[in-house]
Amino acid sequence: MGSLIRWDPFRWDPFKEIEKEMQELTDRFSRMLTRWPGRSARESLTVAEWSPSVDIAETDSEYVIKAEIPEVDKKDVKVTVQDGYLSIQGERKQEKEEKGKRFHRVERSYGSFLRSFELPDDVDQEKVKAEFKEGMLIVHLPKTEQAKAKTIEIKVE
Repeated sequence: MGSLIRWDPFRWDPFKEIEKEMQELTDRFSRMLTRWPGRSARESLTVAEWSPSVDIAETDSEYVIKAEIPEVDKKDVKVTVQDGYLSIQGERKQEKEEKGKRFHRVERSYGSFLRSFELPDDVDQEKVKAEFKEGMLIVHLPKTEQAKAKTIEIKVE
């Protein structure tokens, strides 16, 4: 006849099993990202941790992109238009600890960023302008003359 085993409710912890499975899943996902086609393990470590928030608006004559990039120096921002895409890239540098100054909490993100936007066909890519003031980058994307002339008023009888 078999022996009886006393049941001990503290011997098996279902939460530890779940935690172990979640850690294994996280590890697998991290390994998968480092093996992504065209990306090396080094690149996966340098992915931007933040990107600026943007607003995109349209008027009859242009599109306007406003990007919030506080505490980014104007010389650290680059705006390019190439092959139908607008790219905004730059870097927000982290404040270095100085003698007599200790940080107790750092919640803002730092590092490089890159935002790219596909341009509509009616943007005049030769006339794109950007301005930078008070932590806001404002990019003006004027429409082509053909796009502006598309408005046709039709009288309804």
